[in-house]
Amino acid sequence: MTELKRTLEEQKEDFKRKKLLASPIAGLIAWLTVALSGIFFPDHITVWVLFIATGSIVYLAMGISKWTGEDYLDKTKPKNTFDNLFFLTVVQALLVYSIAIPFFLVDYTSLPLTVGILTGLMWVPLTWIIDHWIGLFHSILRTILIVILWYLFPSERFITIPLTIVVIYIISILVLKERKIQEEV
Repeated sequence: MTELKRTLEEQKEDFKRKKLLASPIAGLIAWLTVALSGIFFPDHITVWVLFIATGSIVYLAMGISKWTGEDYLDKTKPKNTFDNLFFLTVVQALLVYSIAIPFFLVDYTSLPLTVGILTGLMWVPLTWIIDHWIGLFHSILRTILIVILWYLFPSERFITIPLTIVVIYIISILVLKERKIQEEV
């Protein structure tokens, strides 16, 4: 069926059949890198690791997508409106640095809080796109735990918050991997 004849509902069903593992795996790797930096390096190094690692998630996901079979850069696949929507959520996540950077300049320890929450918001529309609860679970749990940890462990923010995000990614990846993907009829 050509792109022009596919309805939005057909495109949504096509998107829902995707594995959707490359981006969360990339996020897990990025935040694990931040956590390890928080453990082994001083904060003034870890802030740069956080900026670079989280800003690189989309590029890392493009590479991982070849390994997971999703291949984000495959030009032979039919265009899908929901692929475009998903990539716009990536742009949205990158734009949140405009909020994170001013707070970072006032209090550098705000970085795991702001970047952790704001980049996690891109999971919200995923719930609607794939008709599955995992996106809301990921965003809501991530937000609540980040805020709690930010207050409970002020001197360990660059460790506890990234590690919590890693755990949430692991749960989300397992759920995505096990979710029932409707087979094409």
